[in-house]
Amino acid sequence: VSNQNPLVQIYGLPTAERSALLESGQAELSLMMDLASSYTTHTTGEESILLDGETTRLTLSWRQGLASGLEAGMDIPVIWHRGGFLDGFIENWHSFFSLPQGGRDTAPKNQLAYRYIRAGQTQLSLTDDCEGLGDLRFSLGWQLLDRQQSNEHQSVALRISLKLPTGDSDRLLGSGSTDAAVQINALTQRPGMGGDWALWAGGGLLVMSDSEVLDRQQRHLAGFGTLGMGWSPTSWIAFKLQVDGNTAFYNHSDLTEIGSNSAQLALGGSLGFSPRTVLDLGVTEDIVVDSAPDVVFHLALSHRFF
Repeated sequence: VSNQNPLVQIYGLPTAERSALLESGQAELSLMMDLASSYTTHTTGEESILLDGETTRLTLSWRQGLASGLEAGMDIPVIWHRGGFLDGFIENWHSFFSLPQGGRDTAPKNQLAYRYIRAGQTQLSLTDDCEGLGDLRFSLGWQLLDRQQSNEHQSVALRISLKLPTGDSDRLLGSGSTDAAVQINALTQRPGMGGDWALWAGGGLLVMSDSEVLDRQQRHLAGFGTLGMGWSPTSWIAFKLQVDGNTAFYNHSDLTEIGSNSAQLALGGSLGFSPRTVLDLGVTEDIVVDSAPDVVFHLALSHRFF
């Protein structure tokens, strides 16, 4: 998972991928869906922002194990911006648990309005439903460590990725920039009380060329990181908790939605339908409120080929 803020997901912010790469001759095909619902509105000084809508990101990913501990990958995203259908459900959820609505309950239901105004000038406005191809991403991983001792497993991998500007930036399907990222991911797994336990972490840097979205405020360098843990009581199911964060993507803003660092908490797990086929399910909430969508529902179905 990664930050699905509509003004952030257009960049090449990588997800935290596994640290044990595919072996030579192995391949994996994944279909991932992230359904993000946002509602936030703020005015401060000369700025005002409204992010009200739903963004769905469907990504087809291919990973191929190569010789010498290398793994190649390609991600093809398709993105939908819609008014959506989750407003009523989220309002009822907040009401049931006595959580603040943040103004969602008084806003028009299921509308799309991504709008940012600065010094009286509209810098960004998206109010019509749209969909299309996002920015393609290519990646290469290098296995630094993969050690199996008895029932314990440690692995470390280095990955680089390149995102190309294939999406329409005017419709927030892409950024218009070419982005390169480098990240390192590590995992340790060992048996413990009630099953296997795992701890993983990662982080890296993202470098971006000039964007076509809020170009005068864009930062060209962002950091990101991940920390997670999981418990697998049996071979076909695992429960996971993960925190992801990133630094701000824009300058010169007092708005959390634009100028703030971000952090999200993801809760979910994995179901193993077979040794080769796995379904991931998760829900992500914004820890730094308004820096990411209110809620993101994540599904990913993966199948490995030998």
